[in-house]
This record gives sequence, C-alpha cells and structure tokens, in this order.
Amino acid sequence: MALDNEMIEILLCPQCKGGLIATEKKDGLICEACRLVYPIVKDDIPILLVHEAAPYTPSSSNE
Repeated sequence: MALDNEMIEILLCPQCKGGLIATEKKDGLICEACRLVYPIVKDDIPILLVHEAAPYTPSSSNE
C-alpha cells in the first residue's frame, strides 16, 4: 500500500518547507526546489531527514 495523495499533499520538505511529489515507483518523495529525493521505506514510512535524502535527477524519477 503506497502513501495516498492526500497524505503526500500535507508533507513538506524538511529543508525548504516546499511541497513534495511521489516518484514514479512510489519509493520516494521529491523536493524539486532542493533537488532531493526522500526515501519511502517499509510500511510506506517516508524518511524526511535531509541527511537520508539522495540527490534528485530527473532520470532517477518520474519527471
């Protein structure tokens, strides 16, 4: 079960407080402003810690 869109809409990037969008595979949340991808792990729990985020590149996601 993936995070639903209503939940994603209320989550914010911990670095810039901007909105997040789900990756195509629903395995991460993207902050386009910070160019970071936050992982979604077991039981659909997003890890919204800046030091756990990976650099965002459009080829690694859905954009």
